[in-house]
Amino acid sequence: TGYYGDGLNAIIVFAACFLPDSSRTDYNYVMENLFLYVISTLELMVAEDYMIVYLDGATPRRRMPGLGWMKRCYQMIDRRLRKNLKSFIIVHPSWFIRTILAVTRPFISSKFSSKIQYVNTLAELREMIPMEYVHIPDSIVK
Repeated sequence: TGYYGDGLNAIIVFAACFLPDSSRTDYNYVMENLFLYVISTLELMVAEDYMIVYLDGATPRRRMPGLGWMKRCYQMIDRRLRKNLKSFIIVHPSWFIRTILAVTRPFISSKFSSKIQYVNTLAELREMIPMEYVHIPDSIVK
């Protein structure tokens, strides 16, 4: 987590490479509780505009969240959080993420779709946001 702008608006960093492996026997339970934790944290942190930086690089396919999980996340996020999201930046987007977003685009609002940005390098990300307030894990940097 970091901040940008004069009002210290939140930058939420989400590194997919740290998600649990889908082969776990308790995978659904872990993902459900992870989602509830993320939502409750967002609701506490976000009063103003915020952005999410989704780090997709260095993530094996078995750790990427499934389409159903992502759809539930989107549906359960309340209107205020969706409205206050300034941008959703996907760093090092894989073909899998690009495909999922292309397939789901007709089912999500055009306002939300317009907030999604792909960034191919960390240098490109640095041009968009102040990196001094954002921690990028070493595995992503490499």
